[in-house]
Amino acid sequence: MGAEVIVLDLNIEKLRYIDEVYHGRIVTVRSSLHAIDELAPTADLLIGAVLVAGARAPVVVSHEHIGSMRHGSVVVDISIDQGGCIATARETTHADPIYMDQGVVHYAVGNIPGAVPNTSTYALTNATLPYTVALAGGLERAFANNPELIPGVNVTEGRVTNQAVAAFLDADYIPPLEALGIAG
Repeated sequence: MGAEVIVLDLNIEKLRYIDEVYHGRIVTVRSSLHAIDELAPTADLLIGAVLVAGARAPVVVSHEHIGSMRHGSVVVDISIDQGGCIATARETTHADPIYMDQGVVHYAVGNIPGAVPNTSTYALTNATLPYTVALAGGLERAFANNPELIPGVNVTEGRVTNQAVAAFLDADYIPPLEALGIAG
């Protein structure tokens, strides 16, 4: 639609993938405080989407960053379900989705997919059904064929198997395969 889109991420492989798929039509930048300092003042729309599995999202956009943005700019905090990654964000609802802070429009609705329940359910089902089928064939085989499932184990038999969750709960951590008695 003619917009200049800039994606920041810590993961260089993800940035390379975006470069490859979009043939340079999306600018990719390794995320850093300096990059946010430089880009926030010129952004018409800033979308924060930080996820640390099992933990609170770190605040990466400060009050000062929001203050540097032009009046009427918009910020969307997708991470609000995990505490938010924008310092000025506070959770809103679908019924009352926006508010102003420092002249910047804020949208921080929790459970954004709830606005389109049928579509989001189909999308989630399509993404998770293959894993559900794999798990139905037994954990050991599912984990061997789909190692990306292993980090999804958070607790088993009362033992915490996710490092971020263990740290948050101040609990002992045990690796998932060890806790499940599966050879890794």
